[in-house]
Amino acid sequence: MVDLSRHLRYFLVVAEELHFSRAAEVLGIAQPPLSQAMRRLERELGVTLFDRLPRGTELTAAGRALRDEAAQFLAAERRLRALMHSIRDGDLGTLRAGVPPETPPAALGELLRRLGEQAPGVDVDLQELTTAEQLDLLAAARLDVGLVHHPVDAADLRRGPVTRVRLGVVLPRVSPLARLAELTADQLAGQGLVVFPRVTAPGWYDTLLGGCRDLGFVPARVRHARNPRFLCGLVLAGLGVGLDREDAVRGEPRVTWRPLAGDPLWQETSAVWPRRAPHPAAARFGALAGAVLQPRTDGPGRILGSPGPWSVVFDRANTTDPCAT
Repeated sequence: MVDLSRHLRYFLVVAEELHFSRAAEVLGIAQPPLSQAMRRLERELGVTLFDRLPRGTELTAAGRALRDEAAQFLAAERRLRALMHSIRDGDLGTLRAGVPPETPPAALGELLRRLGEQAPGVDVDLQELTTAEQLDLLAAARLDVGLVHHPVDAADLRRGPVTRVRLGVVLPRVSPLARLAELTADQLAGQGLVVFPRVTAPGWYDTLLGGCRDLGFVPARVRHARNPRFLCGLVLAGLGVGLDREDAVRGEPRVTWRPLAGDPLWQETSAVWPRRAPHPAAARFGALAGAVLQPRTDGPGRILGSPGPWSVVFDRANTTDPCAT
């Protein structure tokens, strides 16, 4: 029987290089042992993985299928080894968790407090990461759980409770539109739009801009801001209106937030973690994230923008302005 993990690691390098000599150089081994290893892997699996041509190498149909599965297999093995290494004598070890940069500080603190109470044996390594970064690290077994914006490809992931937060329009406080209690899409005609870059959460970006088009709002130009501070700056510069959560811009006195009539745009977020060899605290993190980030309600049918079951008092005089220049 072959050492499957080692042979799969070799295979992935050959599949990437499509040249045995270059693959051997990358691996730091001689070419003959590499070729022999691939022959043994083919015999073990009962298939031909490579078409060996005079000028190079191509993957067969079986090779292409193995390339996709091998990466997931090795990632699951790394997760399992890391998990077993960290769990000793009842210690849950380190939970590597990702959260979006715009996560409200109060919600983050509450999430960590509750997790500490319910899983006292876990040490949380919290990382500020975009949805795309979290998905990449989860696939590479370098993250145990992530808090991501939907939609995402979750075929190999488990998902915690989904929270929904409505989006509204961010505009200068001196704008004539700021006099209105709520806005309609036709009142935004001719405006530019400021939103997060697509690379940070491609699925959510496409969904959001598609929702704008469905409402009849086609921005004159789309500009990108990675954080609320920069979004506020672009809005104040007159480069467009923003679309964001209310709590993301609440601390900036020079802008205001107005809901869209009928609340048509919502941001959906949940924790996700690997189906294979998950960290034992990942599901608990996901459940708590869903509870903490769920927006509060104020009477029947009224949904507020702030997540979490607590009260927050905003004192402008004693609060650092997140959008001040």
